[in-house]
Amino acid sequence: MSIDRQWLEAALTAARPQAMSALLRYFRDLDLAEEAYQSACLRALRAWPEKGPPRDPVAWLILVGRNAGIDGTRRQAREVGLPDEIAPDPVEDVEESLADSLDRSEFPDDLLRLLFICCHRDLPPTQQIALALRIVSGLSVAQIARAFLVSDAAMEQRITRAKRVVARAGAAFETPSPVARTERLSTVAAMIYLLFNEGYTATEHADAKVPLCEEAIRLSRLLMSMFPDEPELMGLTALLLLQHARRAARFDASGEIVLLERQDRRLWDRATIKEGLVFVARAFRRHRPGRYQIEAAIAALHDRAPRFDDTDWPQIARLYEALELHAPSPVVTLNRAAALSRAEGPEAALALIRPLEPALSSYFYFHGLKGHLLQRLGDRAEALEAFNRAIGLAGTAAEAAQIRLYLDELGPPGAA
Repeated sequence: MSIDRQWLEAALTAARPQAMSALLRYFRDLDLAEEAYQSACLRALRAWPEKGPPRDPVAWLILVGRNAGIDGTRRQAREVGLPDEIAPDPVEDVEESLADSLDRSEFPDDLLRLLFICCHRDLPPTQQIALALRIVSGLSVAQIARAFLVSDAAMEQRITRAKRVVARAGAAFETPSPVARTERLSTVAAMIYLLFNEGYTATEHADAKVPLCEEAIRLSRLLMSMFPDEPELMGLTALLLLQHARRAARFDASGEIVLLERQDRRLWDRATIKEGLVFVARAFRRHRPGRYQIEAAIAALHDRAPRFDDTDWPQIARLYEALELHAPSPVVTLNRAAALSRAEGPEAALALIRPLEPALSSYFYFHGLKGHLLQRLGDRAEALEAFNRAIGLAGTAAEAAQIRLYLDELGPPGAA
């Protein structure tokens, strides 16, 4: 039987999170679970093209991987392997009775546990993301290294250190309680959002980081499918889709970032926007608003506006005010001020951000917005000072170029 190679690779990629998380429950060791899954994939590559795919690819991979891992462990202990009647022939389909006996009720907890382990509190965010990409998503070390713009050796060390930290700390393999599940979902959602932002906010080598956005969306979809009544997961998926839909318009031909107000909206992915809007509506029908739902609603208002001037700024300002209640921070207030400047004018926005200066004195976007507001008010001297502060804090060439555009609009000294 002929199986399309792309279908086979896609099937193995889609099955990985569930299969890996189940194997981790069996072996309680990240490396052993990963080796067992790789063994199952190698056998699938040999068996499926010849015999056809099994009725349940995930169950096949889990059962074959589990037996491969047990055999490997016993060989290392110089013990005999499993009897033939217990270990299924890897070239044949796993018996339906065995596949049917697989307890699928464990899958959501398994996946949540695996993602939560990758989000271990003792790991810095970059190591959390790298570990999740390696263990959950199956990206190669070279692929992850390219995304983070580091050498393969440096990324290998980063992942190895992360595994060592997890092993030292130990991991809880019990079924999460309802309270623990809520806590873990929140942590995992934050990790997925962090993963997306690692790719989305890249202004240099942005193309290399697009796969991070796509993988975050895939994980968010998978988690949402396993917890279909969680509105925050719907909101998170919607948010990622609505932001990613603008990717083709966010950079010009020379790789410079294009601000939202200057983007060619004809390049936005309308099918992705439509899907995101469906998830936003579905989430709010649950009447349990949260951070990601509100952020998705803000993104939806941007994406639904035919032109920048058609944006419903008063509603966006109100949504940011609601977001301050769910996720209070000076940055959220800064974003509310930016929306308020469009809805009510620069004076109201400037009054809102002035108390934020002590907390955001080293934040590039604070000084950029402050300068823009002062520029609109005609205060050239203070605007110039704010823009100069912003350039001094710019983390990338693209950020500095963004401020230079405002400086060009400000004109030379003495300009009207």
